[in-house]
Amino acid sequence: MEAVKAVKAMKATLVCTALAAATLAGCTGMHADVHTATPAAALAGERTYTFARLPMQEARADHAQFETVLRDELAKQGFADTTERPAHYVLSVGYETRPAQIGVGASDCASGNCSPQTHASIPLFGARVYRHTLTLRFFERVSGREVYKVSAASTDRDADPLHATPALIRSALVQFPFGAPTDWRVKLRPNPEGSLPDVVSVTPLQR
Repeated sequence: MEAVKAVKAMKATLVCTALAAATLAGCTGMHADVHTATPAAALAGERTYTFARLPMQEARADHAQFETVLRDELAKQGFADTTERPAHYVLSVGYETRPAQIGVGASDCASGNCSPQTHASIPLFGARVYRHTLTLRFFERVSGREVYKVSAASTDRDADPLHATPALIRSALVQFPFGAPTDWRVKLRPNPEGSLPDVVSVTPLQR
């Protein structure tokens, strides 16, 4: 009897671990992992910025929607997107969605960057899992020096990057700028009253 219970417990643990890798509700819930690569004290200048857009971003029909969400969240942190006078910062934005690299115990956002894990990409219980990443880089306009970089990553079963970016933006900017340590987990829940999810908790990740 004890052996049967142990087997059942092990199976439940393995299932929950797999679901956690896909951030599915029922085990760990909805979350994103955040990594910062520059000191928080670096953002000491006037909080004005302008976007640095890549040609591929200019060509994307959904990029304007993405920038609108990001601009609104930055405004809550006192940042203004200015076009009438030179901005203090140039903001580079990178985001992508790709099939997830699933590995037991692997964090969504690897220390140092949010690059994919090296494990094989596999469907989870017959459904493809997707990995979403967002990286924000602030450069001083005059010197060209990068002064702050923050990345956020999450996984789910939705291939549409526009569905994932609100949660990633909220996670990357929930503490702005993030201080030490460099790695954090942001737990979220859907907000039926708004387009961005609510933040449940922000806790440091142990490495």
